[in-house]
Amino acid sequence: MRFHIRGNQIEVTAALKEYVEKKLSKLERYFDAPPTSDVHVTLSVIKDVQIVEVTIPLTGVLLRAEEKGQDMYASIDLVVDKLERQIRKHKTKVNRKVRQQGGMKSLFKENYEQIGNTAVAPHEPDAEEDFELVRTKRFDLKPMDIEEAILQMNMIGHNFFVFSNMDTSEVNVVYKRNDGKYGVIEPAK
Repeated sequence: MRFHIRGNQIEVTAALKEYVEKKLSKLERYFDAPPTSDVHVTLSVIKDVQIVEVTIPLTGVLLRAEEKGQDMYASIDLVVDKLERQIRKHKTKVNRKVRQQGGMKSLFKENYEQIGNTAVAPHEPDAEEDFELVRTKRFDLKPMDIEEAILQMNMIGHNFFVFSNMDTSEVNVVYKRNDGKYGVIEPAK
């Protein structure tokens, strides 16, 4: 994995960078082959709250976790725990799908109970997670620019808004971030 670590209102010291790389490198044990993707890590401090955001784009899945706390090192540990849970959850889902449909080789190792000198207990799901769809909405996407989409989102009181971007003619999503700023999701080209 290649690490891209950046600080937002915090200086990323060599010790902090080394700690992040050491902790996130432990995730490689879950993969058949070490991922070659870039790992994007953002360390932020907002009003004395330490925030760690990690994004790992992989083939067919995007791993992302965020953790806030009073201690940056503790937040890094917690974000790694979240990523491990996501990997185990995705592995269970993929393996179930493979058993049902056959084909597709799993991205993750089948057996990771004994790795090096560290014993890792396999994840047994407490209860099979069923995703229950309770509502479907359909609406016409009015072409608008990003600023108008943000205004519409705020007007209806939601934290996201789907719209047709008049500049690109593609479907985009604007959303309100936890830091109070806005983001946009657009399809990859």
